[in-house]
Amino acid sequence: ITLGSLLLLIAIFALYRLYTYDKVEKEHQAKIKKFLEDYRNFKPIRYSYVDIKRITNQFYEKLGEEAYRTVFKAKLSHDIHIAVKILNTSKGNGEEFINVVGTMGTIHHVNVVRLVGFCANVFRRPLVYEFLPHDSLKKFCRYKFISSTAAKNLILNLDKLQDISLGVAKGIEYFHQRCDQRILHFDIKPHNVFLDQNFNPKISDFGLAKLCAKDQSAVSMTTARGTMGYIAPEVFSKNFGNVSSKAYVYSFGILLFEIVGGRKNVDVTIENTSQVYFPEWIYNVLEQKEDIRIFVEDDGDAKIAKKLATVGLWCI
Repeated sequence: ITLGSLLLLIAIFALYRLYTYDKVEKEHQAKIKKFLEDYRNFKPIRYSYVDIKRITNQFYEKLGEEAYRTVFKAKLSHDIHIAVKILNTSKGNGEEFINVVGTMGTIHHVNVVRLVGFCANVFRRPLVYEFLPHDSLKKFCRYKFISSTAAKNLILNLDKLQDISLGVAKGIEYFHQRCDQRILHFDIKPHNVFLDQNFNPKISDFGLAKLCAKDQSAVSMTTARGTMGYIAPEVFSKNFGNVSSKAYVYSFGILLFEIVGGRKNVDVTIENTSQVYFPEWIYNVLEQKEDIRIFVEDDGDAKIAKKLATVGLWCI
């Protein structure tokens, strides 16, 4: 009886150890599997053109169209949506495609749109991005101060717009300080800042981006890069001096003015109109220490508007 009890205890102990070992081993395997999946997700996937046609349902749902690009909504699975941007290969020499994959494929930041994958088809160069449901910041700059019932769901208060501005600034700081090479975006504007489901900003469109070493202050430029109205003077013309690695910060300043003013500020030729160039107007208001109560209703918003406008002036 004693021997039988002892053998039973040994058997139970052995089974317990075997069960525990198997459980721990499965946990380790799951951990390794998750790591490998996450590691794979850190690098963009190369898709075939057949895959692109399948996930876009034969390019069924168009999200938007620009001069040389068309964006379609797509699905990776039942509940995972993505956006596919088709670049027109007849324009340019493939520089935009190389810039995007070369820069976005190596960076991961909460305030940068994630490049999921790409396709290097001879006739099409699709780029696959995470899908952001709230479109770009330009829509919210445009409708921010409209009080009609139809536009109420598009209105963001200045407190939230300040958070969005800070997120964009964090993305720019990441490009400048925390990448192996500095990434000079050169096209920061509301059109290229997209908002996720929680209205967190994500910088996109690296087609005009340029890389430079961290210790490099001056940047050589053969042609101007960027969108008219957002380009720093020295990028547009050599008469204003050399282009520095911080030149695209000017664009961020203009973006802040659009947030504060609720309208575009690109028209610097205001002759024969009653319009005043907004950055110049805001400068005069702050210089004369006047109240910056523009399109705002309370002191809190006025303080935020003054802060954003001041930073915008520093940037330009």
